[in-house]
Amino acid sequence: MTQTLAYAFIGLGHLGANLAACLVRGGFEVIVYDRDPAAIARLVALGASAATSPAAAAARAGNAITCLPSPRISEAVLAGADGLLAGLPKGGTWIEMSTNGRDKILRLADIAAEAGVYALECPVTGGVHLAAEGKMTALVGGDPALFERHRPALEAMCARAFLMGPIGSAAVIKVITNMLAFIHLVAAGEALMLAKKGGLDLAQAYHAIVASSGNSFVHETESQLILNGSYDIGFTMDLALKDLGFALDMAREGGVPLDLAERVNAIFEQGKAAYGGDAWSTMIVKLLEDATRTDLRAPGFPAKL
Repeated sequence: MTQTLAYAFIGLGHLGANLAACLVRGGFEVIVYDRDPAAIARLVALGASAATSPAAAAARAGNAITCLPSPRISEAVLAGADGLLAGLPKGGTWIEMSTNGRDKILRLADIAAEAGVYALECPVTGGVHLAAEGKMTALVGGDPALFERHRPALEAMCARAFLMGPIGSAAVIKVITNMLAFIHLVAAGEALMLAKKGGLDLAQAYHAIVASSGNSFVHETESQLILNGSYDIGFTMDLALKDLGFALDMAREGGVPLDLAERVNAIFEQGKAAYGGDAWSTMIVKLLEDATRTDLRAPGFPAKL
């Protein structure tokens, strides 16, 4: 079936490039822009078209998708000079797939509305490796009719989509899921270290945990990269701290004590200090490895998922 909608796609990092590629493979016309010319070239090789700015991409497509590393960058791409609003027509749609706090996405949606542009928030969850296969989960906030209009594009990029409610709703659940993932990651590292110190074969311990009541999605996936030693999850310490910050801000506003999240945030601050903000988030477990002078390694696990 011929697709009638075209999309500008802005932000071709680890996640965005995979999502844009899924959109191209789904038969959509995709016009891409990124600050990295090599990232643009890779998508053009798959069948996308290139643009010289977000505004130019949006003007050609009529609708736009962003997948960016911070709310500050999202705002600049949306409303800055040569931003999306300089190119999108009235009645066009901006789909924000970045992770934002609720207040931020509400404010950006208002800016878009003032320009006559509809907004749909659509952060995704599941990991970069699933994005490459079009198997991410989309968490959607916005008007149901707008969601239905763009459902074919979302389904090209994601295996499942949950409409959570109006704009701002998806931001809340995305922050919650990321908070849980970072808590699980720290816990998985501690579990593996206990297994190592208890004299267990780490590969066998990994599989036993997968088959147990203590299993988690994070253990099934990210523990493999820890056991390999690559830690290469495609997600950085800085991004983890950004998302944990959103959760803690929400908690303060709602008067909710988050003892675990506070502690995990402090651990990630230690990780950033030790290894840098660009280090993979899975390297948080290396703090424990370094403290105990014990590596968590086992044969048979992949360097990348």
